Amino acid sequence: MSDNRETFDDSTENIVRELRATFREEAYELLSELESALLELEKDPADNQQIGRAFRAMHTIKGSGGACEFHEVSAFTHELESIFDKVRSGKMTASKEIITLTLTAKDQIEAMFNSYYRGGTVDPDRTGEILASFRKLLPGSAAAPAKPGFSSQPKASAKKEEPGRTMTYRIRFRPVPGIFSQGTNPVNLLNELRELGKCNVVAQTEAIPYLEDFDPQACHTYWDVILSTSRGLNAIQDVFIFVKDSAEVKIDVIAEGGYLEDEKAYKKLGEILLERGDLSPQDLKKVLNGKKRVGEMLVETGIVPPSKVESALVEQQHVREMREQRQGHVDQGSSSIRVATSRLDSLVNLVGELVTVQARLSQTALNTGMPALVNIAEEVERLTASLRDNAMSIRMLPIGTTFSKFRRVVRDLSAELGKEIELVAEGAETELDKTVIERLSDPLVHIIRNSVDHGIELPEVRMAAGKPKRGTITLSALHSGAHVLIRVQDDGAGLDAAAIRAKAIEKGLIQPEAELGESELMELILAPGFSTARNVTGVSGRGVGMDVVKRAIDALRGTIEISSVPGRGTSIMLKLPLTLAIIDGFLTRICGEHFIFPLSLVQECIELSREEALKASNRRLANVRGQIVPYIRLREYFLVSGDSPAFEQIVIVNVDGRRVGLVVDTVVGEHQTVLKSLGKYYHGVEGISGATILGDGTVALILDIPKLVRMVEQQEAQMTRGGEPS
Repeated sequence: MSDNRETFDDSTENIVRELRATFREEAYELLSELESALLELEKDPADNQQIGRAFRAMHTIKGSGGACEFHEVSAFTHELESIFDKVRSGKMTASKEIITLTLTAKDQIEAMFNSYYRGGTVDPDRTGEILASFRKLLPGSAAAPAKPGFSSQPKASAKKEEPGRTMTYRIRFRPVPGIFSQGTNPVNLLNELRELGKCNVVAQTEAIPYLEDFDPQACHTYWDVILSTSRGLNAIQDVFIFVKDSAEVKIDVIAEGGYLEDEKAYKKLGEILLERGDLSPQDLKKVLNGKKRVGEMLVETGIVPPSKVESALVEQQHVREMREQRQGHVDQGSSSIRVATSRLDSLVNLVGELVTVQARLSQTALNTGMPALVNIAEEVERLTASLRDNAMSIRMLPIGTTFSKFRRVVRDLSAELGKEIELVAEGAETELDKTVIERLSDPLVHIIRNSVDHGIELPEVRMAAGKPKRGTITLSALHSGAHVLIRVQDDGAGLDAAAIRAKAIEKGLIQPEAELGESELMELILAPGFSTARNVTGVSGRGVGMDVVKRAIDALRGTIEISSVPGRGTSIMLKLPLTLAIIDGFLTRICGEHFIFPLSLVQECIELSREEALKASNRRLANVRGQIVPYIRLREYFLVSGDSPAFEQIVIVNVDGRRVGLVVDTVVGEHQTVLKSLGKYYHGVEGISGATILGDGTVALILDIPKLVRMVEQQEAQMTRGGEPS
């Protein structure tokens, strides 16, 4: 018996663990949804849509959290939901103080989840403090506060707290057999109904099978409930709002008032059974000794003409068909599943390996020259490309999921600093690889914090300068070829170029006589430890934020462009690749070594003869249709041995509007490139961002074009001063 008990406990623990693992992503999504709704509600406290949105998020956290045995989360959210229900019913206003407290409660719930999912810590006393703060705002707050938790009995003061006409409802709740696997406990829903008023519950157990056919993980019971409540139909529907797709819920009003005034006038037993669907019309017809249908009897007695009966039947059939059609659309639109990110990463890795094998197959087919094999290789290449595009599209997520959390950052920081700032998000539907989105969050936080602290002025300063009292930070995203452009722009004071230059000279970053363009001067703020702030605050001023931004964006193979107009604001634009896994490349060769350019940066290729190079006196400038383009020899940069051919190729790339040439021996052509990271001994190599494996098994290096372009700029500057190119 003891062994059986231990086995049962282990099984229960495993089920709870699985439920919690399944609930993880949904939990954090619900918290994000709650925060987003509250921030929208702050703009318009009378927006019932946002009030309902916040309430539904709380309700789901409570119900699903309880099913996963997060009892503290469920109890706390239940109290929070009960308080917020007064906002929904119009008894309380969604004031700034209420919204701030609710956001604080959201943070506490997140801390509770983090304590399990991420190994964080949570202050249990904070829960009581938050609820106490809420109760001070309640009407009649002198009443003794109730302890957090669920009540299994109806509240005695329900009528007094929820004035309104009492109605009696009949509820048929029939869950699908698999409702347990969805994390829902029907008993919790029934207990919520009991809290609404006087309630009688009858379990219908005729569908429970014999023991040999019994499935302990399936629900074989459904319930009939008679409920008298003054809370209204919406309160009942809210109980079942998140199981409407996994249960049949039928709610009928059977009487007004808390009791039936005239018992004799109430429906006959047969009518009740017929309404509930427990008795078919055919069986009732047999029992009533062959009585005719209602329509037939009405026509025969002359009470209703046949045309009216026919019209009612047509209406009935029409409504039935429309409901079925609508349900079909709902089912079709909601056919989605959750997949662990580790499985997506594994899928992309396998697709990457398949791309490499496909390249080997194509190379082998070309070498053999067999038409049949070439045809097969071309078909495999087509299918592989399609599979690659589909696999990559699965990893693409709208960047709006990241944008939304910055609204809270701006709200809290502006309140802390005594500023009025609005965050405007544009292009939230722009899609980006999930890995890029995950690694982009911290850099954007640093940029936005700097905009709030250093960029936007205090309200009185803005008004004195003729600006609106409220400052604006615009966060936007848009696609640009194989890249995404993310811009953070504020309408604040702008950057002080003179102060930046003076600080750079003080730190020894530039010489006093150095002549820098606007973009070069602005890029100095990305240097480690660079800050022009006079005072160090808890928000910024220590000179570590923008250095973190630069390292993170470099790791993403992106670029940063900074521009500023004094008195009008600052703009920081991040240019990032759509994906970090597979790219379209441009394959080149120098002697026996292969190098790959990101195809999105390549503009054209031109031929460079040995004679033309000599005529330029090694100044490394090419005349391309009347335009002078500087170039760099990759053979010399990477120390590739061997003699260069008589005719080399200049691959011209475009980086931030600047055309630069890179000289190689031979251009091979386009190549689907699976990015592989370099070993730890090669991380410091300038100009290389990764590697890939070619069809013949050799390794090709992927060029870091922006860094190579910067080297060309340094080379030009050195030649301008009269020195020799390095």
